Amino acid sequence: MKILILGGTEFVGRSVTEAALGRGWEVSVFNRGHRQPSPGAVALRGDRSAGRAGLAALESGEWDAVVDTWTGPPTAVRDAARLLAERAGHYTYVSTRSVYAYPAAAGLPEDGPLVSGASPDEAGDVPYPQAKLGGELAAVDAFGDRALLARPGLILGPYENIGRLPWWLNRIARGGPVLAPGPRDSPLQYIDARDLAAWVLDAGERHLHGPYNTVSESGHTTMGELLDTCVQVTGSGAELRWTDPDTILAAGVEPWTDLPVWLPAGEMHDTLHRGDVGKALAAGLRCRPVGETVADTWTWLESLGGIAPQRPDRPPVGLAPEVEARLLATG
Repeated sequence: MKILILGGTEFVGRSVTEAALGRGWEVSVFNRGHRQPSPGAVALRGDRSAGRAGLAALESGEWDAVVDTWTGPPTAVRDAARLLAERAGHYTYVSTRSVYAYPAAAGLPEDGPLVSGASPDEAGDVPYPQAKLGGELAAVDAFGDRALLARPGLILGPYENIGRLPWWLNRIARGGPVLAPGPRDSPLQYIDARDLAAWVLDAGERHLHGPYNTVSESGHTTMGELLDTCVQVTGSGAELRWTDPDTILAAGVEPWTDLPVWLPAGEMHDTLHRGDVGKALAAGLRCRPVGETVADTWTWLESLGGIAPQRPDRPPVGLAPEVEARLLATG
């Protein structure tokens, strides 16, 4: 396969690049050049935020497949997809389950109601759900039934540049009592970026099209197993202090941001941790054990001295030490 990856040097894009290179595919990576692609990939330079003028490096060339991880204004997807429509066989747009109208009911499949107000022609500052849905519309407009819409939710694994699992690993590595948001058996739904990459490549090779919810089954792991595994792989001996959700919420702690990954029972948990993934599983999606994801992320994080990269368009996550200390003292 000859594949073009739009992005390709961070988190999901980097995972797709490395997976394609590992298969012996011919890989081209298009980005602004702020980071070098993985060894073996051809670097193409340009700036999608500059409109069609920034796509000069893509004016020629043919590819069997394209993978696009863009998260900004939909016009960037529109312009790239239109430019490549006659010279690429298949287009995968890595979207998000955030395109579903909130709240998304537990067990919602791919044909559930979507957010309103999305357009492929929006060039300004667009809310994330509308931006991603606009990107989907742009991909389908240019490629039709050659467009695959991968809709992951929570993504974890090495190269994470949001900070969720790295924050938990670093906090637990410091040891001592750790505020652990209950209940322990709260089911989680996520995907390792490497499993997402493998499925995207398989799906492109098979010319799958349309939307797929691409995360694990709900309960692939639990909050308890995730944090217990963090304790094990760091070897810190940290003591997890499991705390009732009402106590945490009453203290003004924000789920998902102050305590990454965690959501209390309710609409938000149903939306992010209880989606229907039967379609993707039937199409070959396989998710590795949480222990492997956590251990590999810790190994990668240690190689960076414990400091994970941080996307500039996302605020840092994690609970302030003084807030944690106050809650632990009253627990």
